[in-house]
Amino acid sequence: MSKTLSQQNSPEVLAPVAEYFKVLAETSRLQILSCLRTGAMNVTEMGEATGLGQPNLSKHLKVLTQAGLISRQQKGVSVYYAISDPVIFSLCELVCDRIGDQIQKRAKEFEQIKALGTLSK
Repeated sequence: MSKTLSQQNSPEVLAPVAEYFKVLAETSRLQILSCLRTGAMNVTEMGEATGLGQPNLSKHLKVLTQAGLISRQQKGVSVYYAISDPVIFSLCELVCDRIGDQIQKRAKEFEQIKALGTLSK
């Protein structure tokens, strides 16, 4: 049974959506997700790939794991992290494409304004 529009817009439904986006609203977490796109990595490998320090990485890995975006698996003495939900990349690509389109549109508008300024001189 599908939810009515009022149910979809209820705070009970929207709160987890807002929390999901809060997890993604951090550059370091997006860096981590991006480097895990190629496959599972341990903290040392992620630190080298992102330039983030171990304490900072651990903090963000905990948030990403609790949100269900990544999983952790013990392999010997190392813990490897991997993407749990690859749909995250579709979402990120959609947002990146949208931002790219907006930047291009603004650049064209700027060039038009600049051209008008040159004409009036």
